Amino acid sequence: MYSLEQLKIFITVCDTGSFSAAARKLQRAQSGISQAISNLEVSINQTLFDRSGNTPSLTKEGEALLPAVKALMLQQLHFDQKIASLELQHEHELIIAIEESLISPALLSQLAKLADEFPITNIEIIAESTLDIGQLVSNGSAHMGIVYADGKIQDQVDFSTIGYTRFITLAAPSHPLTQMRRIKDIDLRQHRQVVLRANTGQELWFSYGISSQRWHANSHYLMNELTQQGVGWSILPEEMVTPAIEEGKLVKLDVEYEPNGWINTIDCLTSRRLHLGPVFLRARAIIEQYMQTQNDNNIFIMKK
Repeated sequence: MYSLEQLKIFITVCDTGSFSAAARKLQRAQSGISQAISNLEVSINQTLFDRSGNTPSLTKEGEALLPAVKALMLQQLHFDQKIASLELQHEHELIIAIEESLISPALLSQLAKLADEFPITNIEIIAESTLDIGQLVSNGSAHMGIVYADGKIQDQVDFSTIGYTRFITLAAPSHPLTQMRRIKDIDLRQHRQVVLRANTGQELWFSYGISSQRWHANSHYLMNELTQQGVGWSILPEEMVTPAIEEGKLVKLDVEYEPNGWINTIDCLTSRRLHLGPVFLRARAIIEQYMQTQNDNNIFIMKK
C-alpha cells in the first residue's frame, strides 16, 4: 500500500526534476528517494519515471497520475489545517453583514487577507441596509454587523465605534433646489424627498422623511440612482456620492442649518450570545483599521 510520504516524494521529484534535487530539498539521502519511488511504483503497479536518460522523466502513466496525486496532497493539507484550526479554536464560520454603501473594492481587498490567515474558516459577507443589519446580528444570522449608528440600543447586541462618515444633502443638477442659496428647512419640505426606509418602516434618525412627498428605497445605492434621475432630494454618504458630484450628476445643496453635513459614526455590532474567536477579532481589526485610514484620508474639515 502506498503512503502519503511516497506521494509527497513523487511530487517533489516532478517539481525539482531529479532524484538528487528532490533529496536536497527534502534533506534526505538520494538512495532513500529512489527507493521510495520504486516502492510506490510497486504498490500501484505502474512505472512512473523513465530512468533511461541522465535524469528521470515522467512516463505517460506518471503524467496521468500527477494531477490526482497533487489533488490528494492538497486534501491532506486541508485536513492538517483543519486539525490545527481545532487545536487553536478558530471559528469554522464567520458571517459579516456590512452596510451596502460602505462596501468597496478597497475594503474587500483588506478582508481578503483572512483567506490566507484563516484558510479553514468559511466566511460569508452580506451586503445589507444598516436598518436590517441590527436584526441579523441580534438573531444570530450574522456574527458581526458594520452599520451607520442609529442611536438605538438593541437587546443581545453590543456595539463599538470604528469610524466616522459625513452625510450631505443632494439633488440632481436640474432640480429647483440647486438654484437656491441658504436653503431652509421649509424649502426642503416643499420638494419630494428620497428616504431610506427598511421593510419594517424604520428610518435613520438623521435622514428621516420631512417632506410630505416621498419616495422610499431600502438601500443608499438605490437612493443615489433615484436622486440622479431627478426624483427628489436626499441625504447620502459623501464618500459614496463624490464621484457623481465630480461628474456633474449630483449637486450638494447649500443647507443653511447644516452647512457641513451630518457627521455620523460607523459602528461594529456584535451578538452577546456568540463566542468571539480569533477570526472575528482579526476581521474586526482589519475593518477598524480600514475605517480609520479612510477617516485620516478624508479629514472632516469645517467648510465655509
